[in-house]
Amino acid sequence: MNYKLRCMHCGKIYSPDEVKYTCPVCGNRLGTLEVLYDELPNEKKFDLEHKGMWAFSKFLPVKADHFEVPLLVGNTPVYEKVELAHELGLSNLYVKDDGRNPTASYKDRASALAIAKAKELGISTIYCASTGNAASSLSGLTAASKMKSVIFVPKSAPAAKITQLLVYGATVIAVDGSYDEAFDLSMEVGEEFGWYCRNSAVNPYLLEGKKTGAMEAAFQLNWKVPDVAMVSVGDGTVVSSIYKGFRDLKESGLIGKIPTIIGVQAEGANAVMKTFESGIFDEPNDMEAHSIADSIAVGKPRDVLKACKYVKASGGKFISVSDDEIGHAIVELARKTGIFAEPAGATTYAGLKKIKDELKGKSVILFITGNGLKDINSVKEFVAQPYVVRPNLKETKEALRDAGAI
Repeated sequence: MNYKLRCMHCGKIYSPDEVKYTCPVCGNRLGTLEVLYDELPNEKKFDLEHKGMWAFSKFLPVKADHFEVPLLVGNTPVYEKVELAHELGLSNLYVKDDGRNPTASYKDRASALAIAKAKELGISTIYCASTGNAASSLSGLTAASKMKSVIFVPKSAPAAKITQLLVYGATVIAVDGSYDEAFDLSMEVGEEFGWYCRNSAVNPYLLEGKKTGAMEAAFQLNWKVPDVAMVSVGDGTVVSSIYKGFRDLKESGLIGKIPTIIGVQAEGANAVMKTFESGIFDEPNDMEAHSIADSIAVGKPRDVLKACKYVKASGGKFISVSDDEIGHAIVELARKTGIFAEPAGATTYAGLKKIKDELKGKSVILFITGNGLKDINSVKEFVAQPYVVRPNLKETKEALRDAGAI
């Protein structure tokens, strides 16, 4: 696949051989790059069942003989929720559950692409900074690929996610600081040792892996894309990737429109939304981020410029929801759809509930980016406790009556 790299800030075009990660003129933050293809294919047959995300290889910046992680990444289901759509006043509601990926998150799509590029360059160690999901994704997929991973996480990351990294054999550096501090440290260390970078925004190829989620959804819906796509937002790469996936399909002639993209953030970590609403995209509104949705608790978003430009191009916007709304959304989404999402994943449903009146009569797709088993502690306060009984029929009946089960 022939492609070029364009700086999102100054617009300068580079060949892949000229730059590795970001525009040397505009720097790591504003100089994020987008991948532009000389020509996009317009074939309509894709073997998702056997190939997963690699069914879209001809839309990706990889060689014909590229490496594929020996785990099925992608081919996650899209569910149509007719009754819930009617309840919310929508014409259709679709839910794409990327918690079904190998390490239970959307980030597997990016990690698989990063590993393919590292193999292409002959680099055996990949590093990243993460609040959890990117880290578990990278550690799991590198283990399957016989590669090494070094992970920098804030020590406050959920224990379940850190344990997952250690199980996969990653070298884990728990930083006594924020995600943003872990990010900066990882860049410094990774550059010194010449490891391959799997940090969001800095590596332009990650977004290309992530865009396959949008491409899969379009294919699974027989190329009839919904009016609106809702995505949770932290660094800004996933929301950007959803737009880019649909944009590439439109440019290839496979779909007729790009959905309106609505990015949903936690109120305690809504730096991208604030930047978007300021109208000055190259002056990010950074903040100290706090939210139960740790996967999107980012105060210094690295893909803010791209996210703002892409969402604006779609005619969309950003909204934010409270931690309380997120917690209740986890429970309600599970009970109404059977999908248990982690806080960041359920943020999209919380956003939908908040603006459902604005979306009346429209078709909507929600991207669920992670499985709820990754962070069960955050949801405990939003559910009841089990009824404890002795092995006694009378007590059990009383408990069932109290629960309203009989």
